[in-house]
Amino acid sequence: MTDTLTAPTNEVLVTGLPTDPAPQRRRTRRRKAVESQDRTNISELDRKSKRMRVGLLILNIVLVAVLLVISAGPLLWLAKAAVSTTQDILREPFAWWPSGIQWHNLVDAWVKIDIGKYLLNTVWLAAGVWFFGMMVALTGAYGISILRPSYAKVVNAGVLATLFIPGVVSLIAQYVTVLDMPLLHWNLINTFWAVWLPAAASAFNVLLITRFFDSLPKDVFEAAKIDGAGPFQVFWRIVLPMSKPIIGVTSLITIIGAWKEFLWPLLVLPSPDLQPLSVGLYKVTASADLALLMAGMFISVILPIVLFLIFQKQFLKSAGQAGAIKG
Repeated sequence: MTDTLTAPTNEVLVTGLPTDPAPQRRRTRRRKAVESQDRTNISELDRKSKRMRVGLLILNIVLVAVLLVISAGPLLWLAKAAVSTTQDILREPFAWWPSGIQWHNLVDAWVKIDIGKYLLNTVWLAAGVWFFGMMVALTGAYGISILRPSYAKVVNAGVLATLFIPGVVSLIAQYVTVLDMPLLHWNLINTFWAVWLPAAASAFNVLLITRFFDSLPKDVFEAAKIDGAGPFQVFWRIVLPMSKPIIGVTSLITIIGAWKEFLWPLLVLPSPDLQPLSVGLYKVTASADLALLMAGMFISVILPIVLFLIFQKQFLKSAGQAGAIKG
């Protein structure tokens, strides 16, 4: 009697188990596919219509064309104007070289406007801003995130608060500071230090690298300290090799910002022998020929674009890896 009662019960329990998970997985995939279709404005049935597909294709082409005109249009026109005559630029700005392509404009701009000198000054300024900026950002972020002294939160809050101060508000105070440095009483006007030192104190870079350091695994630092590594060894041998992604991203932001900076170099570098491209081209606007001025502008713009195109894989890879490490 006992056997007849327990046998059906065991049979029910066994047959109730999901012996084959494949149907369940197929149902899950179908449900996800339906949910993804429901999130779009166009249903799968509408996409099967030939008229709808043609309309979407035309819409995509129009959107891409508009984006190309907005983003690349000014640069393409500048490239056209750089090898045009002044008369063509003024009379027919959108015509395709009525007087022919003037390739010699680029050479004349390099020689007559002295683009080479301004370009070298710009490279020196960008290199100095990058070096001192990365030194301050990396060491500051290391102290706030890894060393974590008792006042780390106060320092972090103070750095964050500086982001809410407009740059124009602190312009006069900053100028007075480089005009007569406190305690040292040095006048930094007409020196690259007047640009390097203020640009190095970038709160945005410090906070950006701090957030990346917060995501690094803390167990690695604890193991290094147990093995006898000091703070400098941890920073140089562990933190910096693990921080290549964020260093690449921050370097790109810093160099581009220094390359296009105009107002501050205009104030602290009155000597033409020290002025970068942004200031030098502005100073020769009244005296230089328009065609040569356009050629000089094109040279100043195309160089950072070429550098970015050459190293775009490294930059984009670094940007993608910057938030990939989790603690």
